[in-house]
Amino acid sequence: QVQLVESGGGLVQAGGSLRLSCAASGSISRINAMGWYRQAPGNQRELVATITSSGTTNYADSVKGRFTISRDDAKNTVSLQMNSLKFEDTAVYYCNAVVRRIYTPTTSISWGQGTQVTVSS
Repeated sequence: QVQLVESGGGLVQAGGSLRLSCAASGSISRINAMGWYRQAPGNQRELVATITSSGTTNYADSVKGRFTISRDDAKNTVSLQMNSLKFEDTAVYYCNAVVRRIYTPTTSISWGQGTQVTVSS
């Protein structure tokens, strides 16, 4: 079993910053890619940013230049620094990780429970 727990969401004014963190725990052998997704009311869940085990990052066009994803493999965490926040960034943010569990030859995708980010205009 692998658990992902997000933290750092909240209410912020437009133009402000927030930092989200996600910690993975459980029977983890290795974490491959990690990422952040978000879902606004009435919308589908969409990719925000991903980072591979080698540190290669990928961002949605809507957040490029404003958000930065990073990971700490010693702590099994992934973070998302969000600057210059806009009203349209309001959503529930979910972290995920592609995990290889101990004694398991295959990988699986785990998701956190989500954290609310609200940007007031």
